[in-house]
Amino acid sequence: MLQEREFERVGGTQSVSVDTRILSATNRDLRAAVAAGTFRQDLFYRLNVFPIQLPSLRQRTDDIPLLVEYLIDRYAKKAGKKVRNIDKKTLELFQEYNWPGNIRELQNVVERAVILCDTETFSVDAKWLKRELPTEPSPLHPSPRGLGRLDETKEKEMIEAALAQTGGRVSGPSGAAVLLGVPRQTLESKIANLGINKHRFKSA
Repeated sequence: MLQEREFERVGGTQSVSVDTRILSATNRDLRAAVAAGTFRQDLFYRLNVFPIQLPSLRQRTDDIPLLVEYLIDRYAKKAGKKVRNIDKKTLELFQEYNWPGNIRELQNVVERAVILCDTETFSVDAKWLKRELPTEPSPLHPSPRGLGRLDETKEKEMIEAALAQTGGRVSGPSGAAVLLGVPRQTLESKIANLGINKHRFKSA
């Protein structure tokens, strides 16, 4: 149906033409999944006509103030409150935070803060996000903006350093993906795109 724009009903004998637009979304790296054999290649190419890459929240920090403003308005109306201002330090805190839970985590934090807000100024206790804020800079840990913000040379160096430290292991609790703080599928895709031979890092 995706390719030919027609199908036959169960038990039918005539083809039915359709004029539809298919929109699909995923948080998985489908190219890596195809390479790993966990996603059908033919389906991938039927869906991948006009791909739109949407970066994670930590990779588009400039969008955070607008999102926060929208969410405050949404949850304030729901709670019957008036919130007219946003604390500047709170916005800075939000833009420094890594947001491992992406937009859903931002929604939860804003909603909780609105519920607890007893003034017209929106603010968040820094302790809520303290665990995920970056501490000491490490050569193996990317900035809160993610690997995608690094140039290819630096990104390749960082990935190779992680693979060397993990003996070429990508997945699992002791793998390079955990060490770098990125999904396994994303790291597999980057390894392939950067031409890194992960097998040369494997322990004898």
